[in-house]
Amino acid sequence: MAWKLEAADDQAQSVIVDRDMLVGRHQDANVVLQAADVSRRHAGLSLKDNALWVQDLNSSNGTFVNDVRIAVETEVKNGDSLSFASVQYTAQVAVVEVVQPIVAEEVIIESEKVVVPEMVEPEITKSEKVIEPAQTETQDVSEPVAPTAAQQMNTQGMPSLADRATETTLHANGMPVNVGVPKPAPIPSNVDIHARVEEAPMEIPAACVEQEQDAKKNVQVGLISIIVLVVLAIIAWLFFK
Repeated sequence: MAWKLEAADDQAQSVIVDRDMLVGRHQDANVVLQAADVSRRHAGLSLKDNALWVQDLNSSNGTFVNDVRIAVETEVKNGDSLSFASVQYTAQVAVVEVVQPIVAEEVIIESEKVVVPEMVEPEITKSEKVIEPAQTETQDVSEPVAPTAAQQMNTQGMPSLADRATETTLHANGMPVNVGVPKPAPIPSNVDIHARVEEAPMEIPAACVEQEQDAKKNVQVGLISIIVLVVLAIIAWLFFK
């Protein structure tokens, strides 16, 4: 059986006691009270044979049952006043409402059979029959055309070398007869075909020459600097030896 502590003022909220609980200002307490006169571990609540008992835990401002400060564990009865310092409660037996489960009535609805009419193909009468057009063959009445030389070559193929040799008449020097040989274009009279073509000397830009000279100077200066440093190092080594 559970108990309910009904708060008498706004300093605290009502509490349901259904197990052993610790009352105090500490955050680890089961019932946390923020009043300044409540100790960190103020009192303990316990249930024994469905009865509510309270015990003071050596608090500074005491625990009271019906406005009487208690020193030992005391039983709290229904309707008693229970105070932790200035925070006051009224002890009441908690009424637990038993909610019976609602059993839903089973309603069986017979499903009506739906008869789907069969699809009947409409009959086609003779007048509604579709007459497909007959495929007529078109006759080519055009006059035959003589094939061209390219078409004859495609059908007959290229003539062999022997056939071409018999068809072509050759001279004694082996040149074909009635075959025109193109002549080369005439050379103009003012052109000397034996003249040598002199190549023009390539002129190097002055900027490239100056850059090359500057590069040589830089190399020479660098070599001289290195030599001077080496000599100075040798002299210093001999001097400080």
